[in-house]
Amino acid sequence: QVQLVESGGGLVQAGGSLRLSCAASGSIFSINSMGWYRQAPGKQRELVASITSGGSTNYADSVQGRFTISRDNARNTVYLQMNSLKPEDTAVYYCNAHILRTLADYGGYYWGQGTQVTVSS
Repeated sequence: QVQLVESGGGLVQAGGSLRLSCAASGSIFSINSMGWYRQAPGKQRELVASITSGGSTNYADSVQGRFTISRDNARNTVYLQMNSLKPEDTAVYYCNAHILRTLADYGGYYWGQGTQVTVSS
């Protein structure tokens, strides 16, 4: 019922920039926290950045100062602006959100299908 769709991934040279978007759709009452995770080949999936409903943000040390997470509550969309990209940023990036579907909903986590980001040297 609830879907998260990522977009904006692609191939970019080191030092370049990309902007990822994730739009939530379906039966949604409210969205609490939203975040971006990534998984590189042979590595564990890791949290890149998160943002609360109030706008508080948190970043992995490896992306601090280079990436910026933001959200547009009216459009149920979260963004990840990635600047000064490095080859080690290459990974599949996944959108995540904690969503209430109704007033009586316990709330649950939802995941997007992922978008590939490749940074060449």
